[in-house]
Amino acid sequence: MPSNEDKPKHAPALPDARALLTEAIQDRVFPGCAFGVLSQGAVVACEGLGGLTYEDDAPRVQPETVYDIASLTKVVATTAMAMMLFERGKLKLDRLVVELLPGFVVGRPDSAWARKITLRHLLAHNSGLPGYQPLFRRNSTSTELLRACLTMPLEAEPGTRAEYSDHGFILLGKALEVLTRTSLTEWTSQEIFAPLGMDSTCFCPEAGRRALIPPTEEDRWFRNRVIQGEVQDEHAFVLGGVAGHAGLFSNVPDLLRFCAAMLQAGDRTRVTDTTVRVFSERQAPEGSSRALGWDTPSVPSSSGSFFSRNSIGHLGYSGCSLWIDLESRLAVVLLTNRTWPDRSQDAIRSFRPKFHDAIRKALGFPAR
Repeated sequence: MPSNEDKPKHAPALPDARALLTEAIQDRVFPGCAFGVLSQGAVVACEGLGGLTYEDDAPRVQPETVYDIASLTKVVATTAMAMMLFERGKLKLDRLVVELLPGFVVGRPDSAWARKITLRHLLAHNSGLPGYQPLFRRNSTSTELLRACLTMPLEAEPGTRAEYSDHGFILLGKALEVLTRTSLTEWTSQEIFAPLGMDSTCFCPEAGRRALIPPTEEDRWFRNRVIQGEVQDEHAFVLGGVAGHAGLFSNVPDLLRFCAAMLQAGDRTRVTDTTVRVFSERQAPEGSSRALGWDTPSVPSSSGSFFSRNSIGHLGYSGCSLWIDLESRLAVVLLTNRTWPDRSQDAIRSFRPKFHDAIRKALGFPAR
Protein backbone atom coordinates (compact mmCIF):
# COMPACT_ATOMS: atom_id res chain seq x y z
CA MET A 1 0.00 0.00 0.00
CA PRO A 2 1.16 3.62 -0.36
CA SER A 3 3.87 4.73 2.04
CA ASN A 4 5.33 8.07 3.02
CA GLU A 5 8.19 7.44 0.60
CA ASP A 6 5.98 6.55 -2.36
CA LYS A 7 6.07 9.04 -5.19
CA PRO A 8 2.98 9.01 -7.39
CA LYS A 9 3.50 8.08 -10.98
CA HIS A 10 2.99 11.14 -13.15
CA ALA A 11 -0.33 10.75 -14.92
CA PRO A 12 -0.37 12.95 -18.03
CA ALA A 13 -3.67 11.32 -18.92
CA LEU A 14 -5.50 13.40 -16.27
CA PRO A 15 -5.43 16.92 -17.79
CA ASP A 16 -9.23 17.12 -17.98
CA ALA A 17 -9.57 16.43 -14.25
CA ARG A 18 -6.90 19.01 -13.43
CA ALA A 19 -8.58 21.53 -15.74
CA LEU A 20 -11.89 20.98 -13.95
CA LEU A 21 -10.23 21.56 -10.58
CA THR A 22 -8.52 24.74 -11.80
CA GLU A 23 -11.78 26.03 -13.23
CA ALA A 24 -13.62 25.23 -9.99
CA ILE A 25 -11.05 27.24 -8.01
CA GLN A 26 -11.43 30.15 -10.42
CA ASP A 27 -15.22 29.94 -10.08
CA ARG A 28 -14.89 29.90 -6.28
CA VAL A 29 -16.42 26.47 -5.86
CA PHE A 30 -13.62 26.06 -3.31
CA PRO A 31 -10.38 28.00 -2.69
CA GLY A 32 -8.14 25.00 -3.10
CA CYS A 33 -8.06 21.24 -3.04
CA ALA A 34 -5.92 18.15 -2.75
CA PHE A 35 -6.75 15.02 -4.70
CA GLY A 36 -5.37 11.55 -5.16
CA VAL A 37 -5.99 8.54 -7.37
CA LEU A 38 -5.07 4.94 -6.61
CA SER A 39 -5.35 2.51 -9.54
CA GLN A 40 -4.44 -1.16 -9.58
CA GLY A 41 -2.35 -0.75 -6.45
CA ALA A 42 -0.37 2.26 -7.68
CA VAL A 43 -0.74 5.92 -6.76
CA VAL A 44 -1.17 7.66 -10.12
CA ALA A 45 -1.96 11.13 -8.76
CA CYS A 46 -1.44 12.97 -5.48
CA GLU A 47 -1.56 16.72 -5.92
CA GLY A 48 -2.59 20.03 -4.40
CA LEU A 49 -4.05 23.04 -6.21
CA GLY A 50 -5.10 26.52 -5.13
CA GLY A 51 -4.82 28.05 -1.69
CA LEU A 52 -6.09 27.60 1.83
CA THR A 53 -8.32 30.66 1.25
CA TYR A 54 -9.14 32.90 -1.70
CA GLU A 55 -6.58 35.60 -0.82
CA ASP A 56 -3.69 35.95 -3.27
CA ASP A 57 -1.12 35.56 -0.50
CA ALA A 58 -2.79 32.54 1.11
CA PRO A 59 -0.57 29.49 1.65
CA ARG A 60 -0.74 27.05 -1.27
CA VAL A 61 -2.38 23.67 -0.85
CA GLN A 62 0.13 20.82 -0.92
CA PRO A 63 -0.58 17.14 -1.57
CA GLU A 64 0.00 16.55 2.15
CA THR A 65 -2.27 19.38 3.36
CA VAL A 66 -4.49 18.18 6.21
CA TYR A 67 -8.22 18.92 5.95
CA ASP A 68 -11.26 18.62 8.21
CA ILE A 69 -12.79 15.58 6.50
CA ALA A 70 -16.18 15.94 8.23
CA SER A 71 -18.43 12.92 7.60
CA LEU A 72 -15.64 10.88 6.05
CA THR A 73 -15.09 10.23 9.77
CA LYS A 74 -18.05 7.87 9.52
CA VAL A 75 -16.15 5.46 7.28
CA VAL A 76 -12.46 6.14 7.98
CA ALA A 77 -12.88 5.90 11.76
CA THR A 78 -16.24 4.56 12.98
CA THR A 79 -17.15 2.12 10.22
CA ALA A 80 -13.55 0.92 9.92
CA MET A 81 -13.55 0.28 13.68
CA ALA A 82 -16.81 -1.68 13.36
CA MET A 83 -15.34 -3.69 10.45
CA MET A 84 -12.26 -4.66 12.44
CA LEU A 85 -14.29 -5.61 15.51
CA PHE A 86 -16.60 -7.67 13.29
CA GLU A 87 -13.56 -9.36 11.76
CA ARG A 88 -12.28 -10.28 15.22
CA GLY A 89 -15.64 -11.66 16.29
CA LYS A 90 -16.15 -8.94 18.89
CA LEU A 91 -19.02 -7.14 17.17
CA LYS A 92 -22.30 -8.73 16.23
CA LEU A 93 -24.17 -6.63 13.70
CA ASP A 94 -27.53 -7.58 15.14
CA ARG A 95 -26.60 -6.80 18.71
CA LEU A 96 -29.17 -4.52 20.32
CA VAL A 97 -28.09 -0.95 20.95
CA VAL A 98 -29.81 -0.99 24.33
CA GLU A 99 -27.41 -3.70 25.51
CA LEU A 100 -24.54 -1.22 25.15
CA LEU A 101 -26.43 2.03 25.79
CA PRO A 102 -29.21 1.28 28.33
CA GLY A 103 -30.21 4.94 28.39
CA PHE A 104 -31.53 4.53 24.86
CA VAL A 105 -34.87 3.22 26.13
CA VAL A 106 -35.28 5.09 29.42
CA GLY A 107 -38.55 7.00 29.56
CA ARG A 108 -39.32 6.58 25.86
CA PRO A 109 -42.92 6.42 24.65
CA ASP A 110 -41.56 4.59 21.61
CA SER A 111 -39.43 2.15 23.62
CA ALA A 112 -40.94 -0.85 21.79
CA TRP A 113 -39.26 0.34 18.60
CA ALA A 114 -36.10 1.49 20.38
CA ARG A 115 -35.61 -1.96 21.91
CA LYS A 116 -35.42 -3.44 18.40
CA ILE A 117 -32.65 -1.17 17.11
CA THR A 118 -29.35 -2.91 16.41
CA LEU A 119 -25.84 -1.82 15.50
CA ARG A 120 -26.71 -2.84 11.93
CA HIS A 121 -29.54 -0.29 11.92
CA LEU A 122 -27.23 2.50 13.05
CA LEU A 123 -24.65 1.58 10.41
CA ALA A 124 -27.30 1.41 7.68
CA HIS A 125 -29.03 4.68 8.64
CA ASN A 126 -32.35 2.83 8.89
CA SER A 127 -32.84 2.89 12.66
CA GLY A 128 -35.86 5.18 12.48
CA LEU A 129 -33.95 8.12 13.97
CA PRO A 130 -34.68 11.45 12.30
CA GLY A 131 -32.33 13.25 9.97
CA TYR A 132 -30.34 16.29 10.97
CA GLN A 133 -31.60 18.27 13.95
CA PRO A 134 -29.55 21.10 15.56
CA LEU A 135 -29.40 19.61 19.03
CA PHE A 136 -26.37 21.75 19.87
CA ARG A 137 -28.62 24.82 20.09
CA ARG A 138 -30.25 23.50 23.27
CA ASN A 139 -27.49 21.23 24.62
CA SER A 140 -24.19 22.93 25.36
CA THR A 141 -22.27 20.10 27.06
CA SER A 142 -21.25 16.67 25.83
CA THR A 143 -23.40 15.00 28.49
CA GLU A 144 -26.47 17.00 27.49
CA LEU A 145 -25.92 16.36 23.80
CA LEU A 146 -25.46 12.63 24.21
CA ARG A 147 -28.61 12.49 26.33
CA ALA A 148 -30.48 14.37 23.61
CA CYS A 149 -29.33 11.80 21.04
CA LEU A 150 -30.33 8.92 23.30
CA THR A 151 -33.83 10.30 23.78
CA MET A 152 -34.61 11.53 20.25
CA PRO A 153 -38.10 10.38 19.23
CA LEU A 154 -38.05 7.78 16.49
CA GLU A 155 -39.88 8.60 13.28
CA ALA A 156 -40.15 5.11 11.79
CA GLU A 157 -39.97 1.47 12.73
CA PRO A 158 -36.39 0.16 12.52
CA GLY A 159 -35.49 -1.17 9.08
CA THR A 160 -38.40 0.43 7.24
CA ARG A 161 -36.94 3.80 6.23
CA ALA A 162 -33.48 5.02 5.26
CA GLU A 163 -32.71 8.44 6.74
CA TYR A 164 -29.12 9.66 6.89
CA SER A 165 -28.50 10.40 10.56
CA ASP A 166 -25.51 12.03 12.23
CA HIS A 167 -27.22 11.33 15.53
CA GLY A 168 -27.25 7.60 14.82
CA PHE A 169 -23.50 7.64 14.24
CA ILE A 170 -22.92 9.64 17.39
CA LEU A 171 -24.67 6.81 19.23
CA LEU A 172 -22.75 4.20 17.23
CA GLY A 173 -19.45 5.78 18.21
CA LYS A 174 -20.45 5.70 21.88
CA ALA A 175 -21.64 2.10 21.59
CA LEU A 176 -18.27 1.07 20.13
CA GLU A 177 -16.48 2.84 22.98
CA VAL A 178 -18.57 0.87 25.48
CA LEU A 179 -17.91 -2.35 23.59
CA THR A 180 -14.13 -1.85 23.54
CA ARG A 181 -13.85 0.07 26.82
CA THR A 182 -11.60 2.44 24.90
CA SER A 183 -12.15 5.92 23.49
CA LEU A 184 -12.82 6.25 19.79
CA THR A 185 -9.73 8.38 19.29
CA GLU A 186 -7.42 6.00 21.16
CA TRP A 187 -8.76 2.84 19.51
CA THR A 188 -8.66 4.17 15.95
CA SER A 189 -5.20 5.66 16.44
CA GLN A 190 -3.73 2.42 17.78
CA GLU A 191 -5.60 -0.11 15.65
CA ILE A 192 -6.17 1.68 12.33
CA PHE A 193 -4.11 4.79 11.72
CA ALA A 194 -0.76 3.74 13.19
CA PRO A 195 -0.67 0.28 11.56
CA LEU A 196 -1.57 1.78 8.16
CA GLY A 197 1.00 4.56 8.44
CA MET A 198 -1.69 7.26 8.53
CA ASP A 199 0.57 9.56 10.52
CA SER A 200 -1.32 12.80 9.71
CA THR A 201 -4.77 11.47 10.61
CA CYS A 202 -6.21 12.37 14.00
CA PHE A 203 -8.98 13.99 15.99
CA CYS A 204 -8.27 17.39 17.56
CA PRO A 205 -5.04 18.49 15.80
CA GLU A 206 -2.42 20.11 17.99
CA ALA A 207 -2.46 23.90 18.11
CA GLY A 208 0.88 24.15 16.31
CA ARG A 209 -0.53 22.40 13.22
CA ARG A 210 -3.70 24.42 12.84
CA ALA A 211 -2.33 27.31 10.75
CA LEU A 212 -1.54 24.87 7.93
CA ILE A 213 -5.06 23.40 7.90
CA PRO A 214 -7.52 25.09 5.51
CA PRO A 215 -10.16 27.04 7.46
CA THR A 216 -13.72 25.87 6.97
CA GLU A 217 -15.83 28.85 7.98
CA GLU A 218 -16.03 32.38 9.34
CA ASP A 219 -18.47 31.43 12.08
CA ARG A 220 -20.55 34.50 12.92
CA TRP A 221 -23.38 32.91 14.88
CA PHE A 222 -22.18 30.03 17.11
CA ARG A 223 -18.48 30.21 18.00
CA ASN A 224 -18.00 33.68 16.51
CA ARG A 225 -14.51 33.05 15.16
CA VAL A 226 -12.72 31.62 12.16
CA ILE A 227 -12.89 27.83 12.34
CA GLN A 228 -9.43 26.54 11.46
CA GLY A 229 -7.84 23.37 12.73
CA GLU A 230 -10.86 22.54 14.89
CA VAL A 231 -13.88 20.57 13.80
CA GLN A 232 -16.50 22.58 11.93
CA ASP A 233 -19.44 20.35 12.84
CA GLU A 234 -21.22 21.86 15.85
CA HIS A 235 -22.28 18.56 17.39
CA ALA A 236 -18.75 17.18 17.21
CA PHE A 237 -17.47 20.44 18.70
CA VAL A 238 -19.82 20.17 21.69
CA LEU A 239 -18.69 16.55 22.10
CA GLY A 240 -15.10 17.72 22.49
CA GLY A 241 -13.99 17.30 18.88
CA VAL A 242 -14.29 13.50 18.89
CA ALA A 243 -17.46 11.83 17.64
CA GLY A 244 -18.62 8.91 15.56
CA HIS A 245 -20.00 11.12 12.82
CA ALA A 246 -17.37 13.88 12.42
CA GLY A 247 -14.17 15.30 13.87
CA LEU A 248 -11.41 13.53 11.96
CA PHE A 249 -8.63 15.39 10.14
CA SER A 250 -6.58 13.74 7.41
CA ASN A 251 -4.80 14.24 4.09
CA VAL A 252 -4.73 12.59 0.68
CA PRO A 253 -1.67 10.32 1.20
CA ASP A 254 -3.18 8.90 4.39
CA LEU A 255 -6.59 8.37 2.82
CA LEU A 256 -5.03 6.60 -0.15
CA ARG A 257 -3.38 4.23 2.35
CA PHE A 258 -6.80 3.64 3.87
CA CYS A 259 -8.31 2.98 0.44
CA ALA A 260 -5.47 0.56 -0.34
CA ALA A 261 -6.33 -1.34 2.83
CA MET A 262 -9.93 -1.74 1.66
CA LEU A 263 -8.77 -2.86 -1.79
CA GLN A 264 -6.11 -5.23 -0.48
CA ALA A 265 -8.29 -6.80 2.21
CA GLY A 266 -6.97 -10.19 3.18
CA ASP A 267 -3.50 -9.34 1.89
CA ARG A 268 -1.62 -7.02 4.25
CA THR A 269 -4.60 -5.69 6.16
CA ARG A 270 -6.56 -6.73 9.21
CA VAL A 271 -9.87 -7.33 7.46
CA THR A 272 -10.75 -9.93 4.86
CA ASP A 273 -12.58 -9.68 1.56
CA THR A 274 -15.53 -11.29 3.29
CA THR A 275 -15.79 -8.45 5.80
CA VAL A 276 -15.53 -5.85 3.05
CA ARG A 277 -18.31 -7.64 1.12
CA VAL A 278 -20.55 -7.76 4.20
CA PHE A 279 -20.14 -4.04 4.86
CA SER A 280 -20.57 -3.08 1.19
CA GLU A 281 -23.93 -4.82 0.75
CA ARG A 282 -26.91 -2.49 0.45
CA GLN A 283 -29.31 -2.64 3.36
CA ALA A 284 -33.07 -2.34 3.80
CA PRO A 285 -35.32 -0.83 2.71
CA GLU A 286 -35.16 -1.71 -0.96
CA GLY A 287 -33.99 1.24 -3.00
CA SER A 288 -31.62 2.63 -0.36
CA SER A 289 -28.04 3.20 -1.51
CA ARG A 290 -26.76 2.75 2.04
CA ALA A 291 -24.57 -0.21 2.93
CA LEU A 292 -23.12 -0.70 6.42
CA GLY A 293 -21.53 2.66 7.16
CA TRP A 294 -20.68 3.11 3.50
CA ASP A 295 -22.71 4.63 0.70
CA THR A 296 -22.90 3.04 -2.76
CA PRO A 297 -23.49 4.67 -6.16
CA SER A 298 -27.02 5.88 -6.70
CA VAL A 299 -28.57 7.43 -9.80
CA PRO A 300 -27.39 10.13 -10.03
CA SER A 301 -24.28 9.74 -7.86
CA SER A 302 -21.52 12.03 -6.70
CA SER A 303 -19.17 9.32 -8.03
CA GLY A 304 -20.35 10.08 -11.55
CA SER A 305 -21.43 7.60 -14.20
CA PHE A 306 -18.55 5.13 -14.35
CA PHE A 307 -18.08 3.65 -10.87
CA SER A 308 -19.36 0.09 -10.78
CA ARG A 309 -22.26 -1.11 -8.65
CA ASN A 310 -19.56 -2.79 -6.54
CA SER A 311 -18.29 0.54 -5.20
CA ILE A 312 -18.30 2.15 -1.76
CA GLY A 313 -17.73 5.72 -0.69
CA HIS A 314 -18.81 8.69 1.36
CA LEU A 315 -19.04 12.47 1.30
CA GLY A 316 -18.04 15.11 3.84
CA TYR A 317 -19.96 18.34 4.38
CA SER A 318 -16.77 20.43 4.27
CA GLY A 319 -16.31 19.42 0.64
CA CYS A 320 -14.52 16.09 0.87
CA SER A 321 -15.22 12.78 -0.83
CA LEU A 322 -13.82 9.28 -1.04
CA TRP A 323 -14.91 6.64 -3.56
CA ILE A 324 -13.53 3.11 -3.96
CA ASP A 325 -14.42 0.83 -6.88
CA LEU A 326 -13.85 -2.64 -5.49
CA GLU A 327 -14.32 -4.18 -8.93
CA SER A 328 -11.89 -1.96 -10.84
CA ARG A 329 -9.50 -1.54 -7.88
CA LEU A 330 -9.68 2.21 -8.18
CA ALA A 331 -9.94 4.86 -5.46
CA VAL A 332 -10.37 8.61 -5.78
CA VAL A 333 -9.98 11.06 -2.88
CA LEU A 334 -10.91 14.75 -3.11
CA LEU A 335 -10.43 17.14 -0.18
CA THR A 336 -11.65 20.75 -0.24
CA ASN A 337 -12.91 23.45 2.12
CA ARG A 338 -15.86 24.45 -0.04
CA THR A 339 -17.60 25.95 3.02
CA TRP A 340 -15.08 28.79 3.19
CA PRO A 341 -15.89 31.54 4.02
CA ASP A 342 -19.50 30.47 4.56
CA ARG A 343 -21.77 27.56 3.75
CA SER A 344 -23.68 29.13 0.87
CA GLN A 345 -21.50 27.64 -1.90
CA ASP A 346 -22.90 24.28 -2.98
CA ALA A 347 -21.67 24.08 -6.58
CA ILE A 348 -19.56 21.10 -5.53
CA ARG A 349 -22.72 19.00 -5.93
CA SER A 350 -22.57 19.32 -9.71
CA PHE A 351 -18.76 19.39 -9.76
CA ARG A 352 -18.10 16.03 -8.12
CA PRO A 353 -19.70 13.79 -10.81
CA LYS A 354 -17.85 15.63 -13.60
CA PHE A 355 -14.56 15.29 -11.74
CA HIS A 356 -14.96 11.56 -11.17
CA ASP A 357 -16.10 11.00 -14.75
CA ALA A 358 -13.01 12.81 -16.07
CA ILE A 359 -10.75 10.51 -14.05
CA ARG A 360 -12.57 7.35 -15.09
CA LYS A 361 -12.49 8.31 -18.75
CA ALA A 362 -8.78 9.16 -18.58
CA LEU A 363 -7.98 5.79 -17.02
CA GLY A 364 -10.07 3.94 -19.57
CA PHE A 365 -12.60 2.30 -17.30
CA PRO A 366 -15.91 1.39 -18.96
CA ALA A 367 -19.28 2.70 -17.88
CA ARG A 368 -21.18 0.62 -15.32
